[in-house]
Amino acid sequence: MSDNYKELLEAGSGEIAEKKSRFIATMMPVKSEEEAIDFINSIKKKYWDARHNCYAYTIGDNNELTRCSDDGEPSQTAGRPMLDVLLLEELHNVAVVVTRYFGGTLLGTGGLVRAYQGAVKEAINNSVIATKVKGSRIYIEVDYGAIGKIQYILSKRDIKPENIMYEQNVRYEINVIKDQIESFKNEVVEAMNGNVKFDIDKEIYFYKN
Repeated sequence: MSDNYKELLEAGSGEIAEKKSRFIATMMPVKSEEEAIDFINSIKKKYWDARHNCYAYTIGDNNELTRCSDDGEPSQTAGRPMLDVLLLEELHNVAVVVTRYFGGTLLGTGGLVRAYQGAVKEAINNSVIATKVKGSRIYIEVDYGAIGKIQYILSKRDIKPENIMYEQNVRYEINVIKDQIESFKNEVVEAMNGNVKFDIDKEIYFYKN
């Protein structure tokens, strides 16, 4: 997997019209197939009178689970093209349903693909998307006299502590991007003249700021 990927923070929707047919795309962040199916069923219930409710979803840090459906449209004209948009945009843990109200005019295979993909792209444009980056959870422990130096380094590197624990010493819990860990550690150790406890914990993906 790459060192970063995108997820949906706030779901959006989009609508396009093609030869009087309406294509309404609704997106939702999902963490499991059960969540995806529940979302799809809710949209089918909302748009119960529509001709088609086609869907696609991808779940997992490595797109371990992908599913799609043409829901009665000609094969490979709706669900798969919709899924292709999600994968091309490198989105993870997201489901999308495109609802079609038929306008009376056949669009043909190419027209359907363009319409379903266009609706998904419109929904993506109206959503809030954030990038998760690969790094590690790090714990830094210093004495109280070093707080100013640590805060200066964190601020300069635009690192916001996840937690600060004030005990016998001060313990910072932070996330650091993978390719910055070594230089960050060297800077902290040098600034503290070695008087610091520096623990690199598990590798994680996290939202940058």
